[in-house]
Amino acid sequence: MLHRIVLTAAASAAALSTAPTASAAVPAVPAASAVPAVASAPGPVSHGTPVHVRPVLMPPPARDEDSGDRLTVTVHGAGGDADGTYELRCHPSGGSHPDAAEACAELDRNTTWGKDPFAPVPPGTMCTMLYGGPATAHVTGTWAGRPVDARFDRTDGCEIARWDGLVPLLPSLGP
Repeated sequence: MLHRIVLTAAASAAALSTAPTASAAVPAVPAASAVPAVASAPGPVSHGTPVHVRPVLMPPPARDEDSGDRLTVTVHGAGGDADGTYELRCHPSGGSHPDAAEACAELDRNTTWGKDPFAPVPPGTMCTMLYGGPATAHVTGTWAGRPVDARFDRTDGCEIARWDGLVPLLPSLGP
């Protein structure tokens, strides 16, 4: 959805930048088949001079695959029903994820300006040497108009906190 908004804004800006800047009245342009669409000459327009403008650019039509946010979550080593690959669609929520609505809501809560909910632990961060088990996850797709390709594990306290911060997108594995 953000992708469509950006495309609409870019198309509007492009259309406005090619519009003539004359303050005088402009006569009607004949049918499109009779006059080719060309850029207008810069500067003032005198009365009686036909002005040809480019057609207004519109964003491409919305496609189902562009609507909402889509993620693929692959979990290994979590055990039981938690292992597998799930599709998650948000805005509106759906897909094969076992708790799509709550996963979308949690991602929305974790998405704030300037913060990436899928960001790795920054290098040099002091983390506890707590091992959370062999579970791993790989999340790919698009969230908030940005590509996602994030890997998760539970090898130390920072990675466990990162994983737990995205439950229920990722399965709950805590005590």
